[in-house]
Amino acid sequence: MLIGVLPLGVVAGLAVGAVVWMHLRGTVATFGGPEAVRVLPRALALAVVLEFAPLTAGLMVAGRSGASLGAELGSMRLTEQIDAIEVLGLSPIRLLVAPRVLACMLTLPLLAVFISYLGILSGFIAEVTSGGNLTWTQYHTACVRDLTLANVLPATLKTVAFGYLIGITGCYFGMQATGGTEGVGRAATHSVVVSIFLVLVANVLLVRAIQLFC
Repeated sequence: MLIGVLPLGVVAGLAVGAVVWMHLRGTVATFGGPEAVRVLPRALALAVVLEFAPLTAGLMVAGRSGASLGAELGSMRLTEQIDAIEVLGLSPIRLLVAPRVLACMLTLPLLAVFISYLGILSGFIAEVTSGGNLTWTQYHTACVRDLTLANVLPATLKTVAFGYLIGITGCYFGMQATGGTEGVGRAATHSVVVSIFLVLVANVLLVRAIQLFC
């Protein structure tokens, strides 16, 4: 699963960091002067690591794996493969659902860390290509100054909840598929739409919970 979303993660990470940097650099320089740009790496690192990377990872996996889970299990339901498993006295939940949900939960934190690293790196690339004068040492030192375990760990671990919601949603709609090939398409579509909705809602609730208890 991680290999499947890795190319998208590369593009997303590089795009997020570069775009945020290009938008903020001009504004910060205009209102705070050239020296204010030196604090911008700290803001970029916090924005990418705490919010952009986890949410981007969640939405990417919801779009790709949500559809895949719904279609795969939906196809197995309609071709009576799941019925055959039940006839053998085995549990489809244990054999089919649990491994897929676990894979989503393990993949998302790794993908979020990967996107965070690329986002920070692309911010420096954007600084260099725009003619900035920050060196890599200055940029890197400023980026990691405010990144502590107390704020990075909760932001990364909330993606585990995203993975659980995506996995459960995709498997649920796949297992409930009916109506032939059209049913497989509906299962995939519903999986994506509901997964994205749940990720967005869960993100708001988890951010608030982290602010209150961490």
